[in-house]
Amino acid sequence: MAKVILLNGSPKANGCTATALQEMVTVFEKEGIETEIIHVGNKDIRGCIACGKCGEKGKCVFDDLVNEVAPKFEEADGIVVGSPVYYASPNGTILSFMDRLFYSTSFSKHLKVGAAVVSARRGGNTATFDVLNKYFSISGMPIATSTYWNQVHGFSAEDVKKDLEGLQTMRNLARNMAFMIKAFADAKGKYGEPEVERGSFTSFPDGK
Repeated sequence: MAKVILLNGSPKANGCTATALQEMVTVFEKEGIETEIIHVGNKDIRGCIACGKCGEKGKCVFDDLVNEVAPKFEEADGIVVGSPVYYASPNGTILSFMDRLFYSTSFSKHLKVGAAVVSARRGGNTATFDVLNKYFSISGMPIATSTYWNQVHGFSAEDVKKDLEGLQTMRNLARNMAFMIKAFADAKGKYGEPEVERGSFTSFPDGK
């Protein structure tokens, strides 16, 4: 069975972001996709210190939720990252988590489907959305989209439940993501995976 993990980057377990993610879960379940919501935003997650120890140990030197989620991410067919807007950017906790999760894991993320979900009372959504999508686009991960940018509006969970277009966007996002996961699995069986070149690394150390 295909599986999607959903990361709640909000400090609130049942707030606006969680409401958006839960709307997606209802669709995933109908599509026969296993889901797990992981609450990240209420954890004490420090940022990456660029120590490079993950290259030696195969995991982050800070043994916290990042290392717990890493094997789940490796097994998953898709990942949804949800965050509230903090000063037109994602929550700092989820950013620290994503930096370390993506950098410390050496397994291929190629063709895993990624989606970002953003929650705000009013503004800053698209800037936040753009930041989260960059984790996927640098990792060879196809990005799932919807019938509008993947965002909901409201100051509380009850407000989000009134954002009918936002919830509709979440449902369409989940349907599109489910379709992509199934289509990629079918295509891999028929055609295999596309070749990934890794030989070149541009750094210009000679200054030329």
